[in-house]
Amino acid sequence: MNTLQLYTVRKLLLGFLLIFLLLPIYAQPKREFRGAWITTGFNLDWPSVSGLPADKQKAEYHDLLDSLKSYGMNAVVLQVRAAGDAIYPTQYAPWAISLSGEEGTAPTPLYDPLSFAIKATHAHAMEFHAWFNPFRVAVNWSPGKKLGENHIYLQHPEWCITYGTNLYLDPGIPAVRDYVKDLVLEVVKQYPIDAVHFDDYFYPYPKPGEPFPDDSSYYSFARDTTDRTAWRRGNINTFIQDLRREMLDLKPEVQFGISPFGVWRNQKDDPRGSSTRAGVTSYDALHADILYWLEKGWIDYVAPQIYFSIGYPPADYEVLLDWWKSQVTGTQLYIGHAVYKVGNNSDKRWDDPSELPDQIRLLREQQVPGSIFFRAQFLKDNPLSVTDSIRRSLYAHPALLPVSQYTPSFPPLLPSDFRIRPRVEGIELQWEAPASGTVRYYAVYRAEGKTIPDATGTFLYAVLPDTGNLFLDQHLKNFRKYTYRITALDKAYQESGPSASLSRRYAWGWFRKWKMRQKKR
Repeated sequence: MNTLQLYTVRKLLLGFLLIFLLLPIYAQPKREFRGAWITTGFNLDWPSVSGLPADKQKAEYHDLLDSLKSYGMNAVVLQVRAAGDAIYPTQYAPWAISLSGEEGTAPTPLYDPLSFAIKATHAHAMEFHAWFNPFRVAVNWSPGKKLGENHIYLQHPEWCITYGTNLYLDPGIPAVRDYVKDLVLEVVKQYPIDAVHFDDYFYPYPKPGEPFPDDSSYYSFARDTTDRTAWRRGNINTFIQDLRREMLDLKPEVQFGISPFGVWRNQKDDPRGSSTRAGVTSYDALHADILYWLEKGWIDYVAPQIYFSIGYPPADYEVLLDWWKSQVTGTQLYIGHAVYKVGNNSDKRWDDPSELPDQIRLLREQQVPGSIFFRAQFLKDNPLSVTDSIRRSLYAHPALLPVSQYTPSFPPLLPSDFRIRPRVEGIELQWEAPASGTVRYYAVYRAEGKTIPDATGTFLYAVLPDTGNLFLDQHLKNFRKYTYRITALDKAYQESGPSASLSRRYAWGWFRKWKMRQKKR
């Protein structure tokens, strides 16, 4: 092989390598749910410590949203009721201990953290899902523990059960289910949330050799069955059905999502189950029959917590992903991911920094439209640089959220009077809101050089809140030409058609650098 041929081969190989490296960046969906759980209990995510002044709590939340947005996230799942208390003023529960350091004491100066968090989240063009732990009352419980004045245990101790080190509401009591339903509906009614979210806790995880002591409610209310496990599932079924019905009557646009334990049932116990050997299952241990709720259409999305590695023998991530994909029809399916296990688990597969990115690639191959990551602080900790890896490749472009199942109106019209002008700081876009239709967000599409962007994920550049109808692009190369288009989106994430394309060449980079040097002197 002569020198020219060798050069040609090397050039081809380099080209294929570049295509391979860049493929994960550009081959990503335009619509994808990218959520992060934000835990308020025990100050795990926010606020970082209890007793912070209100202004510092607010600043921390803004910083957290900035971080999550920079990682490519477009939704937060904020814990608003962790264990019998709440981060908002309510007749149903005392103020959360995570705010002031003392349960029942409001933050100082007084403000409503839930109202603030919703506004801040929407201002970051992100969805807000209110996360409730419905039946947990107190953690590390002892009878002498100080509780807020309107704590449910002080009002109705007969509703509560001590199990292990925690205190729980008894789902077998109809009045308990009504109480939890009403406290959730209060938030739905009073706050502009995008979704109600429950995780895997319904009946508590069982403790070996310690049955859940619900004899009183069982013998009082289980009149149609002698199968206690079936009765317990029936209690949770009734609770989910009633809440769903009243949410639809009150605000049908608010989604209802549940994130169950990753294994519904093992195949050895039920032919419909997954090919797994999990020691705990949602159906048998937590009495949460998620498949039944899906069949009845009671929830808008399900996000199973598949907190297992690819190839893990008792519960393989890939096996469970396939199983959930085969079971879910007519409901959005997202996947819950265990960031906390990266580099920190007895299963050594989690020592591989590609484990979590590979899980995201697998769900995309299955056309599963999104992920939720547990939890925000672990993403910030960036274990094994996994957050950086996801941000730079799989989430290199922003993504629009999937269209909500409740779409009561037509998509918005496209923005009008789109105009562009160069500035020293960058390229400025301006437009007018559509003449009709409700707009919550705008999407900006951008291409470099001679390319004209279409409204696909490849060119999606920014998602903006409906404030100001102005965007300044500052991430530019000097003397490069940029072309833009914009669209409007409503709160259901229905999208208008794209605007006409407008182009400008940015030629102020030299002057901007000179000004920055002058400031440093």
